[in-house]
Amino acid sequence: MLYINLSGYFESDMLRLQDWEKWGYIMDICEHDHNESLHLFEENGYSLAVINMNGNPKEGLELCGRIRRISRLPIILIEDTMEFAFIRKALQLQVSDYLPSTLPAEELVKSVAAINANLLRTEDDVIHKVKEYVRKMLHENITLKDISRKFHFNRSYLGQKFRNHENMSFNEYLFIQRMERAKMLLEQTDLKVYEIANEVGYTEIDWFYKRFKFYTGVSANEYRKMVAS
Repeated sequence: MLYINLSGYFESDMLRLQDWEKWGYIMDICEHDHNESLHLFEENGYSLAVINMNGNPKEGLELCGRIRRISRLPIILIEDTMEFAFIRKALQLQVSDYLPSTLPAEELVKSVAAINANLLRTEDDVIHKVKEYVRKMLHENITLKDISRKFHFNRSYLGQKFRNHENMSFNEYLFIQRMERAKMLLEQTDLKVYEIANEVGYTEIDWFYKRFKFYTGVSANEYRKMVAS
């Protein structure tokens, strides 16, 4: 979780004392700088942003917009008063919650807990969509960067969530799916090996041979002979 302080009004020390690990979060605090905040998002794949924009709603919403261009992660805004136009803009940016800074930090904890429960439900859905996309597009050059862009998620965040959900990295999962599809095609079709390589996303036949042997311990031709006998 990244806490971005645009005002200094909300007590950061009180936030640090909360047991965020109980909810599966570690808090980092960034003071004022938009570019630093965005850099941290891209590098660390945070799953939640809390923006304390008390007194700076225009600046805070501008940062929300910049975040939304690279990620769909939940955002909580902290601000005492906002005009209707700002509230409408926040809704358009799909802000998850809005809290006045006068509330105790425990209210932020409650908001985070509710968002966390929703994330676990969104997460299952997103991982399912990613796996379905891989299944349909296995013959293409698939990268996590492209998938993250398609589903409007930060690449680091999606990669972390995929690893947590599947107990393996996205690239490991993709490799296994390619090899298992290749095994099935060798077993059940008369396609030539180079055709099978293309079907599972390999344009360089030599690289497919190496990867297949690494995965199965035998060459593609040897594997076909083994299952045919």
